Amino acid sequence: MTDEPTPRSMEIFFEVYEPLPRQGPGSRASAARALALCRELPSSPRVLDLGCGAGGQTLHLAELSAGTIVAIDRHAPSIERLRVAAAARGLGERIQARVGDIGRPSHEPESFDLLWSEGALYNIGIEEALRLYHEPLRRGGYFVLTEAVWRREDPPPEPRQSFAEYAGMGWARDVVAKIDASPWSLVDHFTLPDSDWWDDFYTPMERRIAELRDRYEGDAEALAVLDEIAKEPEMHRQHSGYYGYELFVLRKT
Repeated sequence: MTDEPTPRSMEIFFEVYEPLPRQGPGSRASAARALALCRELPSSPRVLDLGCGAGGQTLHLAELSAGTIVAIDRHAPSIERLRVAAAARGLGERIQARVGDIGRPSHEPESFDLLWSEGALYNIGIEEALRLYHEPLRRGGYFVLTEAVWRREDPPPEPRQSFAEYAGMGWARDVVAKIDASPWSLVDHFTLPDSDWWDDFYTPMERRIAELRDRYEGDAEALAVLDEIAKEPEMHRQHSGYYGYELFVLRKT
């Protein structure tokens, strides 16, 4: 996307992203691995999914636990898509999808057992997230989050430019240092495998881009936006060794 996207470019951006199984890296297997690290969760946890998008991970959480989930995102069409998907799977009673701003929490103190956020906290910064969401989690509860991190020195210009919006993006050790300086305890962390980028994210994204190229044949503006979006999976194909997503499991002690 350009630095100042136009309404048309944003429309096409959401045409690409909204129907995808996920709007960022992750998988059911990685969610299960993270949940296994939350060893003292209640049998039916109260879960808050921050920046849920269209809810790929929300649906996985509902399948992997017996809890109830409040899923929040500021993009109303994504929330509506999640509501439809949850109802179709018989999960409408357990998933409450709401339009909201994760930078302005309005939850009661100690109202959740598990906080979850995949690829969304860069919008407010991890330090701010650790501050804002300490109170809504009960004592002994867990916070699972993913953060983009560098994995090799001197990344090429393409990934540097792509992650320019991730202010203060550093290494996994930098995130650990921020956690250590906060009231939270780090349980463990691991790097998402490369399959988490492709299976439910970049592979269906490239298929969706191909579909829309056919739909917008002859529309130079739309095709230019699609070309720009297509640079992301291609960059990952060439430079994935330089960066990744790290999943962190924290506990409120």
